[in-house]
Amino acid sequence: MPSSETERRATLPDEVPLHARPAGDFVRAAAQFPAEISIAANGKRANAKSILEILALGALGGTELVIAASGDRAAEAADHLAGLVPHLG
Repeated sequence: MPSSETERRATLPDEVPLHARPAGDFVRAAAQFPAEISIAANGKRANAKSILEILALGALGGTELVIAASGDRAAEAADHLAGLVPHLG
């Protein structure tokens, strides 16, 4: 059975860098899904379920994030996480 792959883009609110609290919220949301999920910003890619990798992206407010998911419930995960990004902070 082929795994589904999907990608969504979302922009961080201007005043919200992807620091500990918003990154933690994002990781907790990603962990609810069985899909493999990554997040990319500033030419770097991170495992969306790893707070340390997400913090290493150094994403500042207003940065566009690319959320990619594959596997079980991938589209649902990407949609949910992309919808969460504008509300982080």
